[in-house]
Amino acid sequence: MQNETSLRVLYLYKILMRYSDVDHPLSTNQILQYFDSMYGIRMHRTTVSKYVELLCSSGIDVVEIRSRSKKYYVNDRTFDLPELKLLIDAVQASRFISAKKSEALVEKLTSLASEESKEELRRNLINTSKVKSENEKTYYIIDAINSAINSGKKISFYYTEYDEQKNLIIKNGGKPYCISPYSLIWNGDYYYVVGFYEARNRVHTFRIDRIARQPEILSEDAYPMPADFDTSEYALGVFQMFDTYKSEKITLIVENALMKYIIDQFGIDVHTERYDDDHFSAQVTVSASPNFFRWIFGWGGRIVIRSPESVVFQYRKMVESIIEQQKIFLHSN
Repeated sequence: MQNETSLRVLYLYKILMRYSDVDHPLSTNQILQYFDSMYGIRMHRTTVSKYVELLCSSGIDVVEIRSRSKKYYVNDRTFDLPELKLLIDAVQASRFISAKKSEALVEKLTSLASEESKEELRRNLINTSKVKSENEKTYYIIDAINSAINSGKKISFYYTEYDEQKNLIIKNGGKPYCISPYSLIWNGDYYYVVGFYEARNRVHTFRIDRIARQPEILSEDAYPMPADFDTSEYALGVFQMFDTYKSEKITLIVENALMKYIIDQFGIDVHTERYDDDHFSAQVTVSASPNFFRWIFGWGGRIVIRSPESVVFQYRKMVESIIEQQKIFLHSN
């Protein structure tokens, strides 16, 4: 009898978790109907309140709504509906998660809601980036890297890129890369692993979705993280993950109307000062990379590099080179 009662209490918990929430409480009659249709069990209505008491005494927060007909719902779900919506939107929008894996993850997240709330979660997200990773192994690659970081071991992996014919090829002459992984960073819709790359004797970043398959966790201990290395500062300094250039302090002259974009890019703590009635100066620490220059160029002169002179010179040379290339191709026909 004791085992039968315990089993029925468990059934009640499963029914409440699946079909009830704060917006959709279940009446006693509904619960009795679910017991009958799902488990072939018929019982008296007073038994429901007794089983609810047992659930509450075990630490499960079951809310009772007193009305003409008592209603119940579970109030201690892992995620509430707005949180699940946020997580589902993030999964659907993430470029590093393949379409197939996104669908599977969304299905798992949706299962955490009650049946009545699931339709609310099936929203049409308009994703401004239709590019999804084609690497179905990304999930397992991340898991392997995380295990290597926790165990302090090196990893070995093959890294890919596309050639001019859109063929996926292995970089590094077909040889694997070997690094000491320090951290995983999600930035700009992509996942990266940051680690010490001994072949170049420096910290380097690799995009997770470009790793061909699950990395091999080596028996060798990882190279110790440099004492002065700070992952957060590194992520901020390496502009858009172009880490082949050393970070440096750069002063920008920016139109006043673009303050929100400077904060979006460099954070609320970015140092700014008034420059004139229409502009302010911003001091940022970034890598003077082609990607940074492209970002500057995209503002059409509304953001200008003021210093250092060496960066101004690099940017000017890049723009001149673009103009020259444009002339060549325009006159070649």
